[in-house]
Amino acid sequence: MEIVSRSQQQTASLAAALAAFLHGGDIVFLIGELGAGKTFFIRSAAEALGVTEPVTSPSYTMAQTYGGKTTVHHLDLYRLPKFDAGDAADFEPFFEAESITFIEWPDRAVPFLGEPAVVIRMEHVNIDSRRISIESNRQELIHGLEHAFADSVD
Repeated sequence: MEIVSRSQQQTASLAAALAAFLHGGDIVFLIGELGAGKTFFIRSAAEALGVTEPVTSPSYTMAQTYGGKTTVHHLDLYRLPKFDAGDAADFEPFFEAESITFIEWPDRAVPFLGEPAVVIRMEHVNIDSRRISIESNRQELIHGLEHAFADSVD
């Protein structure tokens, strides 16, 4: 599924709609260049999941955990120089069966992160617009999002 979001509000609405389809144990990969809106997307999804505290980029800490209707973990692996099996144990607490984990820059540690429920790719179209591609093996998720955004699907 691919959408061209023409505003932050439209991106926030998409993120909130996606959140409604997520379950405990889900991993969501976010891929895109710097400034593409990955953290904003996660913030919007987290708010829809009941997170009330400010959701910020964990670029320097690499991980943040938030409480809501479900626990939300936000990992940002941008500054991770390398990732190996030894590091994987440090990240195990972020993959609990009852939590949802969003990961920016997952390519830095893919073999150790588990299978994502959703892969989101974001790219700049222009200063205000982003092309957002969403992939999932869950057809009900894709169909639900397509239905919610029928006017925006390219």
